[in-house]
Amino acid sequence: MAAHERGLRRRAALAAGVLAGTALLGTATGRAGALEAPSGTAAATRPHAALPAPTGPYAVGTTTRHLVDAARRDPWKPESGDREVMISLFYPADGGGSGRIAPHMDAASAGHFGAAGGAAEGNYRVRAGAADWSATRTHARVDAPVARGARSLPVVLYSAGLGDPRTWNTGLVEELASRGYLVVTVDHTYDSSEVSLPGGRLAESVLPALAKDPRTGPPEIDAALRRSLAARVGDVRLVLDTLGGDGWRRALPPGLGDAVDLRRVGMAGHSMGGLTAAQTMLEDRRVGAGVNMDGQMAFPLPDATGNTLSGAAREGLDRPFLLMGSEGPDAAENRPSWTAFRRHSHGWTAELTTAGSRHGAYTDAASLLPALSRQGALSGADLTGVLGTVRPERVVSATRAYVVAFFDRFLKGRDGGLLDGASGRFPEMRGAGGA
Repeated sequence: MAAHERGLRRRAALAAGVLAGTALLGTATGRAGALEAPSGTAAATRPHAALPAPTGPYAVGTTTRHLVDAARRDPWKPESGDREVMISLFYPADGGGSGRIAPHMDAASAGHFGAAGGAAEGNYRVRAGAADWSATRTHARVDAPVARGARSLPVVLYSAGLGDPRTWNTGLVEELASRGYLVVTVDHTYDSSEVSLPGGRLAESVLPALAKDPRTGPPEIDAALRRSLAARVGDVRLVLDTLGGDGWRRALPPGLGDAVDLRRVGMAGHSMGGLTAAQTMLEDRRVGAGVNMDGQMAFPLPDATGNTLSGAAREGLDRPFLLMGSEGPDAAENRPSWTAFRRHSHGWTAELTTAGSRHGAYTDAASLLPALSRQGALSGADLTGVLGTVRPERVVSATRAYVVAFFDRFLKGRDGGLLDGASGRFPEMRGAGGA
């Protein structure tokens, strides 16, 4: 969960006289040493880190697109005009070609992410300016042709936590792509920490200023969280509408447009992105399966009916949904809304918890922050505060394995049994199997 979201919710709870400390809404490991900082001289002057390699049978390609929703004014800044959204697509690629390896973040976004007041400092305790975020690379080649033989790729949508960029779970996204999925990551403009738009524009999040404004009270906080959810669901539906357009798909890298299978669509998200996945499924039946990684499914204040639960938690779902939780100090605040969601749902659900983890462990923080901490960009205590006491490489491995197993089962019809109960491979993962 983003730190400023935690601050918003706590302020709302205190001011409203309800429980303080309300939580935010919110894989097999790579080769040995994948969590270490890369060698070389390009970024040697500042701490830097590398993402672990994906472990599936396919190479990975990526491409970025700019979408405009002409039917919707921007919900955060209506004066700016139509809603603009940036997305990236990650997919199984032809492994025989060459091409530019995509950066984890573009230069402008990396600079803002790591600057004073940026998400690296505010959400993940990395000292401002201490890390070279632009040095991190993905394992995906830009605009690579789709993998030979790829005929029908299930689609997985990904939504990050409140105030985090769409890039902030690239390790998990690449793992899914390497295993035969088209994954679309969505930047929610003016919610995401920063979004690089065409023409050199950098759209910065409005949320940090809102969290710091002394005039912001519980009604404004609650309204902002509800606005964020509605905007995010609208963004995801825009992506689905766009993917269904023949002309748009023909402009994708060679072979990719013909391989998109919109009959099999899933969605995953972290924190507010996890709630977004559930709420999108409630409102749009095109999404057939979802994963919520540590996202609360309620709001600080009751709505007009006296209910704090989100629509998804209040009504439940009739399609498969996986809840993956942490054991951080705020994790208990997830449980009432998760219990309500499971009670009201009629589809397959399961609730799992990674022992010793905290909220940030379900993001790229688990892959990148340990190396940055060893190089002095954040303290060991701060690292534990973000990730918990779980071994970082273990939570990366477990998250990848369970998310892949879930989508394999419900989008591909392949069931390896990992979701049926306790696994000796992942003793860190505790909880009930599916029901």
